[in-house]
Amino acid sequence: MLMPPDLATWLPEDHLVYFIRDVVGQLDLSRIYAAYDGSKGGSPAYHPEMMVALLLYAYCVGVPSSRQVEKACQEAIPFRVLTANQHPDHDTVAEFRRRHLKVLAALFIQVLHLCRKAGLVKLGHVALDGTKVKANASKHKAMSYARMQKSVGELEAEVKRLLEEAEAVDQAEDQRYGKGRRGDELPEELRFKERRLAKIKEAKEALEREARQKAEQQRGEQEEKEQKQNPRSRPPQPPAGEPDPKSQRNFTDPDSRIMKDGATKSFAQAYNCQAAVDSRSQVIVACQVTQQANDKEQVKPLVTQMVANLEGKPKRLSADNGYYSEGNVGYLAEEQIDAYLATGRLKHTEEIPSSQRGRIPATATVKDRMGRKLRTVKGQKIYAERKEIVEPVFGQIKNVRRFRQFLLRGMEKVSAEWDLVCMGHNLLKLFRNAWRPAVP
Repeated sequence: MLMPPDLATWLPEDHLVYFIRDVVGQLDLSRIYAAYDGSKGGSPAYHPEMMVALLLYAYCVGVPSSRQVEKACQEAIPFRVLTANQHPDHDTVAEFRRRHLKVLAALFIQVLHLCRKAGLVKLGHVALDGTKVKANASKHKAMSYARMQKSVGELEAEVKRLLEEAEAVDQAEDQRYGKGRRGDELPEELRFKERRLAKIKEAKEALEREARQKAEQQRGEQEEKEQKQNPRSRPPQPPAGEPDPKSQRNFTDPDSRIMKDGATKSFAQAYNCQAAVDSRSQVIVACQVTQQANDKEQVKPLVTQMVANLEGKPKRLSADNGYYSEGNVGYLAEEQIDAYLATGRLKHTEEIPSSQRGRIPATATVKDRMGRKLRTVKGQKIYAERKEIVEPVFGQIKNVRRFRQFLLRGMEKVSAEWDLVCMGHNLLKLFRNAWRPAVP
């Protein structure tokens, strides 16, 4: 090889790497460029456009770990082509993601607009669903409020005993060797117990603060109900404002919660990840992360985010029984969205029974009316599409690209990482539908 090799010839022309590189070239990265002013000196940074393309490609192919990215930049041809044979280490990759995480997550909307421009988003039928994704924390690092109360007393007594013991040892050594040791040195065992006591107190105070906030909210809701109710009726029991003894908090990632995985039926320290998916090409049009294991409160936030992202509402919306509530049905009706929310749990192989003929009784409840709507021929057809629209998306994310656990910790960072995951999914939809950006 007498001449330097042309990296562009190492891969076929229609490879995903070139697509990602061209798409990133059309994104607005001004907020990232603004962070580099060169006034502090030092070695020149890697080009921001290359780093953004590297991270997006990594999430597209299921290699989000910064250490895996570093290894791939040394060993994998697509990564070497994308970086022009540069080799950023894992610290550089992790720092770039951490520093620009909010901006990177905001690119989701720009990619979504490209999907709409390519005709992959129609907002005709949107399906909602959620999946549990493990947090970067072990469920064994969680402790219940009742256990915290007990542990605080035990650890305080143990710390007091160790301090007295350390003081006695210091006095004895001073008499034997003179005052040659520092007086603030502590045994390793005492340092560990003090740190653990501080963590438990912090978690205990957080649970108590959350309980007080929840109690205040419940009191406000009760006052509104009392004003509407009969003044002669017995007032409801006011909320206690104390944490449930069984409520838990994790020391590694306090924002995560213990949740039941619907697929494995096991409990894990996790987040509930939500997605609204368009039926046209399975593009994710809205996504979010919540600490609530239940999906009932997620309909309005997802629709609101959909409107903000695309300035439009879906014509119809479907979701499983986890999203059903009279409030959600009423909200969707106010928004003029044709709703198909399951009122009960059905097995995948179980068919919805046929609807009764005749006029709907005047005494029928909101649930009765929705159940009857789903039992019509049209309702059965539309609701059956839900499984084909949204459920394969989570299969592609968790099984094909192997994203089953977050790398980052904390609600804000986890939400941004979920945006990156969903953006990678949408980029692949663009690529596989043969859409290509216009390159000057």
